[in-house]
Amino acid sequence: MAEKKTDIETGVETTGHSWDGIEELNNPLPRWWLWTLYACIVWAIGYTIAYPAWPMISGATSGLLGYSTRAEVAKDIATHNALNSGLESDLLAVDLNALPPTDDLHRYAAARGASVFRAQCSQCHGAGAAGAKGYPNLLDDDWLWGGDIDNIVATVTHGIRNETDLDARYSEMPAFDDILEDDQIAGVVEYVVSLSSPAHDAPLAAQGAEVFADNCSSCHGDAALGDRDLGAPNLADAIWLYGGDRATLEHTVRNARYGVMPAWGQRLSDADVRAVSVYVHSLGGGE
Repeated sequence: MAEKKTDIETGVETTGHSWDGIEELNNPLPRWWLWTLYACIVWAIGYTIAYPAWPMISGATSGLLGYSTRAEVAKDIATHNALNSGLESDLLAVDLNALPPTDDLHRYAAARGASVFRAQCSQCHGAGAAGAKGYPNLLDDDWLWGGDIDNIVATVTHGIRNETDLDARYSEMPAFDDILEDDQIAGVVEYVVSLSSPAHDAPLAAQGAEVFADNCSSCHGDAALGDRDLGAPNLADAIWLYGGDRATLEHTVRNARYGVMPAWGQRLSDADVRAVSVYVHSLGGGE
């Protein structure tokens, strides 16, 4: 143990620690600092008794005051809902087709729907609703199932090709890899390219037109303009969900596509479904 001694110059006892001949003085802590420390200790003990603090197996001690931040948030939400209860009732009752954009209810629905969209839909459709590969752009007027407000509500409510809602929008393109020969697939791809691009192999596209008429027109139509009742896309407008280059089109023809959208009617309230539908419809692409 280091030997303690009194410093000759200051008359203060040392701690016994020495570094390169420099000794540490054992000066006492300032009284104000000690009292502050003791006060903090007392305050901390009181806080852990009064408020939730100590972690347990399945939660934490509730504290004598029973305070809960969750309860505070729930109270704020209840207050907000009470203030908007009239608007929510009106939103549920109104004919959305007859709701003008200048109406206060429309503005409320669009603002509420924007919040729902950012929280639930932007992960797939993008923050600006411009979509991505495999996820539709909601800003244009190219709608597989229709872009009027009623169809948007139906799509949001029931979703597409999911297995949780019996009323989900459903269409299925067959995978033609085992149905058509390689030259037939090449021909029909070239025909689809020719519908929106002048840069194509005309003789090959002519052969593909026959293949298209025999195998694809029943869904996409004789002119390849699509069928919204079947969710079959328009192939002549140069708007592509997965891409319109030859390699991507060949992959689609060979393997088909099978995008799925959740049934939001099972997760959101009816008011939220109608609000987000109004918001999507108001983005500019809604019909």
